[in-house]
Amino acid sequence: MIEELLKALPIYLSCTLKFVVGPIAGYGVGLHIVTTILATVLGMMTSVVAFTFFGNWLRTKLLSRWLRNRKKFTTGNRRAIRVWQRFGLPGVAVLTPLLLTPIGGTLIAVSFGAPRDKILLYMFISASVFAVAMCYAVYEFGDYVMPWLEKLF
Repeated sequence: MIEELLKALPIYLSCTLKFVVGPIAGYGVGLHIVTTILATVLGMMTSVVAFTFFGNWLRTKLLSRWLRNRKKFTTGNRRAIRVWQRFGLPGVAVLTPLLLTPIGGTLIAVSFGAPRDKILLYMFISASVFAVAMCYAVYEFGDYVMPWLEKLF
C-alpha cells in the first residue's frame, strides 16, 4: 500500500502542472488504473483549488511587480478572450486537460470573473472524464504502442 502511494506521489505532483503526463507516467511505473485516475484528478484539482482561491492575489501582488509595463493586447490575451467568448467556462474546462495546463485554464477562468463554485465543478467534471478516458486509452493500448515507441527512440 505504501509502495503504491509512493509511486503515485510523482504522478500527483506532475499532474498539478500538466494533466496529460499522469496517465502515461502511471502506466509507465506500473500503477493500477484506479490509482492513476485518482492521482491524475487530485493533481489537477490541487492546482485548480489553489489558483481559484489565490489566483487574483497572485496576479495583483506578484505579477504586477515583474510585469509593470506589460502590453494589454497580446496574441495570447486575444486568444484567451476568443476562447472565453466562444466557449465560456465549460469550454475552458474541456480544453484545460487537453491543451492548457491546470494552472492556465484556472487563471483564464478566474481572470474573466467566473464564480468559484462553478470553476471547481466544471474543472472537476472535466478532470474526471478526461482522466478516465485517457487512462483507459493508455492502459488498453499501451502494450501495442510501447514497443513501437522503444524502436522509434
